[in-house]
Amino acid sequence: MAFLPEYKSNLSSITPDTFEAAALELFRFQAKENQVYGEYLSFLNRDPKNVESLDQIPFLPIEFFKTHQVTSHAFTPKTVFLSSGTTLQQRSQHLVEDPIFYCQHAQSLFEETYGPLKEAVVFALLPSYLEQGDSSLVMMIDHFIKATGQQQEGFYLKNHQELRQAIAQAQVEHKTIYLFGVTYALLDLAEEVNKGEFAGLTIFETGGMKGRRREMVREELHQELTEAFGVEAIHSEYGMTELLSQAYSKGQGIFQPSRTLHVLIRDVNDPFAISTGPASGGLNVIDLANADSCAFLETKDLGKLYTDGSFEVLGRFDNSDIRGCNLLVG
Repeated sequence: MAFLPEYKSNLSSITPDTFEAAALELFRFQAKENQVYGEYLSFLNRDPKNVESLDQIPFLPIEFFKTHQVTSHAFTPKTVFLSSGTTLQQRSQHLVEDPIFYCQHAQSLFEETYGPLKEAVVFALLPSYLEQGDSSLVMMIDHFIKATGQQQEGFYLKNHQELRQAIAQAQVEHKTIYLFGVTYALLDLAEEVNKGEFAGLTIFETGGMKGRRREMVREELHQELTEAFGVEAIHSEYGMTELLSQAYSKGQGIFQPSRTLHVLIRDVNDPFAISTGPASGGLNVIDLANADSCAFLETKDLGKLYTDGSFEVLGRFDNSDIRGCNLLVG
């Protein structure tokens, strides 16, 4: 597909002013070339030629990633990302043609928000993701760790004492320190640290109790973690198996749209009533980096969209799987 390499190479130059045109261009391509998405549009009796704005785009229910191979062209995947979940749940699969593109794109989005990874230090407390395997989050963090050039080990399971020692050493060296942690693991760690021990760290909670602890509303969780770790705010990353782009929150659970990831809101009673302005309802995501799969996804998240394009995740639809993707019940 001659269209895709050039399209993906141009993602680095996407701006808020060019996002809609780029999204519509990709929509027309995927409506024609993505068999699953094309059949879905046909079932809805929607003619792609009549779609002229973002709110007119039909969004593919994210459940299709569990039941179909969602691709916009034929390729042999170099990796397959699987969603987290229990053994009783069918895990979503995202076929990825180019994991190097995914890693480099994720790094560029992170650095646009937080600055260069080089000379920083990244630590990860992601036991459940490491145990289940095939995680897009683990691949992304592993790439971040390598990009820093750090000597310290990056991933930790339950060896909290070794993690604390590595963080203390990085603090002595006056490094910029990032700590990513699945929610329940951060709460476990918070019970062990001394007050102020992690002051100056940027801590990201990646969502998910995995049945290990009671569910908490975001305000309660973030207050507990900020007090325990001695930081001003808890950061978050919005990303999931079915997406190759991420959005970040620097506190209060408010995510800023990234260069290639924007959110729209759908009415909870009418999934085809889409709003591009301030509203609350179901989250529809446009991810331009999903050029090889499907860029227009109807998620199972509930959220709120603000005037400036920032958004908040308020919870999940009742009949959706409980998954750890920064989707705290609020």
